Amino acid sequence: MSKHSLDIESVSHRYGSFLAVDEVDLSVDPGEVVALLGPSGCGKTTLLRIVAGFVKQTQGRIRVDGRSIDDLQPNRRDIGIVFQNYALFPHMTVAQNVAYGLDARGRSRVDTARRVQECLEAVQLPHLAQRYPRQLSGGQQQRVALARAIATEPHILLLDEPFSALDKNLRLDMQIEIKRLQRQLGLTAILVTHDQEEAMSVADRIAIMNRGRVEQLGTPVDIYDRPETLFVNSFIGSTNLLEGRVSSTEGAGLCIALDAGASIVVPYAKELSAGQRVMVSLRPEHLDLFDKDGAGRWPVDVTLSLPLGPSVVHQVLTRDQVSMKISAARRGLAHTPQGRAWCGVRPDALPSLFLSSSNAN
Repeated sequence: MSKHSLDIESVSHRYGSFLAVDEVDLSVDPGEVVALLGPSGCGKTTLLRIVAGFVKQTQGRIRVDGRSIDDLQPNRRDIGIVFQNYALFPHMTVAQNVAYGLDARGRSRVDTARRVQECLEAVQLPHLAQRYPRQLSGGQQQRVALARAIATEPHILLLDEPFSALDKNLRLDMQIEIKRLQRQLGLTAILVTHDQEEAMSVADRIAIMNRGRVEQLGTPVDIYDRPETLFVNSFIGSTNLLEGRVSSTEGAGLCIALDAGASIVVPYAKELSAGQRVMVSLRPEHLDLFDKDGAGRWPVDVTLSLPLGPSVVHQVLTRDQVSMKISAARRGLAHTPQGRAWCGVRPDALPSLFLSSSNAN
C-alpha cells in the first residue's frame, strides 16, 4: 500500500449561526497518524465528516496528494472509515463484510477472495471468515470493521472514536493492534477521540481542538511537556496551577514567588516584568513531599493518599487553600506522610508558565 498525504486548508463550517469548524489548517504526512482531540462540541467530528465527504464545508479545501477531493462523492474519495459502532452488516459473514467495498467496485471474485484473505490475516482473524457479527466479541467486530476499511486500499483511513465501546483492557489491545497495522501497511490516518491516553499512544501528532480551532499541534511529548496555552495545559493530563508573581530573573529563567509560600525558578523564554501575576503549572509527577522545610519548599497539609498500583497519589492543601495532587512511587504505606509536610519541585521537572488572567491583556 502506497503512502498518501492529506491537507486541510482553511476549512470552516457553520450549522446555521453556529461556527463548528473555524479556519482549520492541518497537514497529515504520508504514513502518519494525527489525532483530533478535544472536548465534546469542539469540532473534531465535524472536521472528520468533512474529510469523508459526508458534510460539505462552508469554506476551504481538502486535498489528497495535492489534488482537491471537494467535488467527489464519499464513495469516490478513496477514504476508508472505521466507525464507533462498527457498522457491520449483521446478515453477512465476516468475509462478506470485508468484501463489500470490493464487490461494489466490480473486482473479480478471485481478486476479491485473495484480498479478503490478506486483510483478515492482517487483523489476525482468518479463522473467523465464515462467522456472523453476532458470533464475535466487540474486539473481533472492531477488527473486522478495520479489515473492511483497508480492503479497498484507501488513500486515507479515518477512525471515528473506534475504541469507545470497548472495555479498558480490550481498548488497549486494539490501540496496539491499530498502531501495528498502521506501521505495517504505511497507513495515513486521522483518529478522532476524546480519550487522551488513546491519542497519546496511537498518534504521531495530536491536534488539540477547542471551539472549532486547532489550539496546538505537536507530538504527544510536546503537547504534554510544552503546552502553548492554558487550555491545552489543563486539558491534557492532570496538573496543579499555583498563583504567584515574578520577583526577578535568574539565568535563563524567572524567579516566581508563589502564593503558597516559596520561591522557585521556572525556565521561561519570554520576558516578563517584575511584579506581574502568573500561574505556574506543575504536573503531579513534577513534585515531591518532604518531612522538613528547605529551600524552594512550601508547607502543605496532606489530606488524602491513594495507592494506585506502583504509585501513590497524595492530595494536599496549600496555605492559600489550593488543592494539589502529588504522584510518587509507592514505598509502602508506612511511609505515607500524614498531616503537615513540605512540597518541592523535582530537579528534572518541566513546569509551564502562563500569565494570570488578572494582567493578561
